[in-house]
Amino acid sequence: MNEQLLEKYARIAVKVGVNLQKGQPLIVNAPIGASDFVRAITKVAYECGASIVRAEYHDDLQTKLRYTHSDESYLEYFPDWRAKYMENFAADGAAVISVLAPNPDLMADVEPSKLSKANKATAKAIQPYREIVNKGGVSWLGIAVPSPEWAKKVYPELSEEDGINALWENILKITRADQDDPIKAWEDHVTILQGKVDYLNDLNIDHLIFEAPGTDLKVKLPKGYVWEGGGSVNTKNDAYFVPNIPTEEVFTMPHRLGVDGTLASTMPLSYNGVLIDEFSFTFESGKIVDFTAKQGYETLKGLLETDEGSMYLGEVALVPVTSPIYQSKKVFFNTLYDENATCHFAIGRAYPSTIEDGIHKSIAQLKEAGANFSVVHVDFMVGGDSLDVKAVTEDGRTVELMKDGDWV
Repeated sequence: MNEQLLEKYARIAVKVGVNLQKGQPLIVNAPIGASDFVRAITKVAYECGASIVRAEYHDDLQTKLRYTHSDESYLEYFPDWRAKYMENFAADGAAVISVLAPNPDLMADVEPSKLSKANKATAKAIQPYREIVNKGGVSWLGIAVPSPEWAKKVYPELSEEDGINALWENILKITRADQDDPIKAWEDHVTILQGKVDYLNDLNIDHLIFEAPGTDLKVKLPKGYVWEGGGSVNTKNDAYFVPNIPTEEVFTMPHRLGVDGTLASTMPLSYNGVLIDEFSFTFESGKIVDFTAKQGYETLKGLLETDEGSMYLGEVALVPVTSPIYQSKKVFFNTLYDENATCHFAIGRAYPSTIEDGIHKSIAQLKEAGANFSVVHVDFMVGGDSLDVKAVTEDGRTVELMKDGDWV
């Protein structure tokens, strides 16, 4: 990887992604294969005034060994010290960068019940940390680098080296790191997304209608809904940060009990190393009452059975087919990229910031307002060039938002 381009990419992570402030600690969670990028991030972070940069490395293959060799009864154990560590660095105001180098098929041969047990235990243990994040108290970022396995999945026709190079080329283009001034390019992009957000927030939408092959869905929005896009403001230091790079979406929460009809996926979902593909849902009064999946049925079933809220939706997001990710004509088998290719929904937890004054409301108040609550939040893609989206306003007007997958 070209050192100059790697540093450009690292600058996007630090200055746009978490918008690191002088004196702020930085935690970098990363796989061991991403050490070059972590070092580039570390250099930029210290140049920006970081008080300390702490790298937390993990090994996906070691994680898999737990599922294949550990006694199943131990999979529900999550160490309290680890949960407290996460809560403490959040309380200290640390920014958090999570570097992804995915292996989409890593857990394909692991029993779904084992994954479900561990995922539930982890989600429950780190819920206090997630509450800090959901209330806007942590500047965080998800950003990806190639792995040999990911490159092979996206470019099966290429050699390992050529596949990694091709994936890097796509990543740098999609994230604007290949431009002369990536920071300015991101400022311009966020401004465009904010324009969409302002338009949607001014529409006074009662409900949305999604229509496509296999999809006929009515999605009611709660009173006081808030569309967001681009980034968020940290409630502790007022710094504007962009939590996903890339990001092409504008999103809000659906009313927990206001989703009715059918919804079909248009792209595979890689969930904890297992691919779920060609799946669909039927909703009644917000709840998933039926579902199908051609691949990964048991894994999807385990996800939906996580808790009561995992049978409901927490996010609705609009992404046009002009997205550079969609235009790449590639399925990336990674949610960070695929969710920014097309319109999508999320199973599980709603973001409190997507309803008026939500970050100051209790869980009970959020539920009363129509927000969904769960320990999971999993995005899945439903968009493409055959999707139409309409908004019906509170005064009864019908406004076309998207036609054939693009903004009207």
